[in-house]
Amino acid sequence: MKPLLLVDGYNVIGAWDVPRSEHLSIDESRERLVHLIADYAGFSGEEVIVVFDGHYTDRTMRSHSTVHGVEVVFTKHAESADNYIESLCAAAPKWRHVRVATSDSIEQTVTMGRGAVRISSREFLMELTQVRSVGRVRMKEEKVSRGDIFSRLPPHQREIFDRMRKGLDEEDEKIKKPQKAAQQSAPKAKKPAGQPAGIPQKNPTARRRRNG
Repeated sequence: MKPLLLVDGYNVIGAWDVPRSEHLSIDESRERLVHLIADYAGFSGEEVIVVFDGHYTDRTMRSHSTVHGVEVVFTKHAESADNYIESLCAAAPKWRHVRVATSDSIEQTVTMGRGAVRISSREFLMELTQVRSVGRVRMKEEKVSRGDIFSRLPPHQREIFDRMRKGLDEEDEKIKKPQKAAQQSAPKAKKPAGQPAGIPQKNPTARRRRNG
């Protein structure tokens, strides 16, 4: 099971300089953030759920959608993003690695008490940029040597294919060793005495037939 990353969407947007510098609307900010996180998730190999607060809206039902592999959740009326994230932390198995990206102090205390690791919104934004940059450089390098399809795989999937390739190579080597040993131990055919190398031996029976 993949590590789980839970993102408090509006909290991260509040710590992000891009919406203010580019004068983005709240809808544009949400869309930009989700696409950046989707790109990030492709390199990090984590399962990512981004939660947007619907506490003060008239939304009667919680909504779920998937954007490029990232689950996007809008909470319903009277349900905060904090509450929903806390419920996800509580439902996760204790052995699963869970991180929560938020700067909310109350949420920080609750999530850490449930065994999750808290990362601040600003720290997450820095990580978002760094991982995407490193991932893009690595993808360009691997694209040359391994092909475009393989380079787009998440790191944990590439490791699986590497192990499979190494396992096949080891099996091939095991098969080749007995074959080489058998070839080396097999007796070599002896050349007829007095017959020069490279000259086919004449058939005396065929010669008598031609003379007759």
